[in-house]
Amino acid sequence: MSQILNSMSFPGGQRLELAQGDLTQEMVDAIVNAANPHLQHGGGLAGAIARHGGPRIQAESNAWVREHGLVSHAEPAYTSGGELPCRYVIHAVGPVWGEGDEDAKLATAIAGSLRLAERLQLRSIALPAISTGIFGFPKDRAARVILAAIQGYFKGNPGSELETVRLTLFDHPTIAAFIQAWESSLNQS
Repeated sequence: MSQILNSMSFPGGQRLELAQGDLTQEMVDAIVNAANPHLQHGGGLAGAIARHGGPRIQAESNAWVREHGLVSHAEPAYTSGGELPCRYVIHAVGPVWGEGDEDAKLATAIAGSLRLAERLQLRSIALPAISTGIFGFPKDRAARVILAAIQGYFKGNPGSELETVRLTLFDHPTIAAFIQAWESSLNQS
């Protein structure tokens, strides 16, 4: 079980939570995987999700790419949760640091994940700090972009059916970056 560090509510009643924990153990409708466009889940968070969720997740990911092609920043893919406690895994492709227009691509990946959760009629979703691992996006900058993207999504969709969006973070440097961004941006809104 994750530990909730901060939470806030939006005018439409949706709640954003900042938590420390293991994303693969979240008891939510869907978790978001920080994926690559080929949906090959070999290392990092994607590898952990594939290991904990079992071979079904990689098999469904392979089928997705065969049917739909590579996954873009704007349109995440989804699979079942396999053996994970969630129903779905949303596979969002964040930018690789240095490829250009990273902030916009990361914000697009976050908004795309939330839109897909809405299409799947989900009530709760947990996201990681997309692109801050092997993709090299600076944690402090990613924290600001991700928080602003979630806030912007709910400002633009006040009637959203999503009840809970949880940012589930594991390591202390990432948590510290998100707490600092939370305190400097969300609490001023």
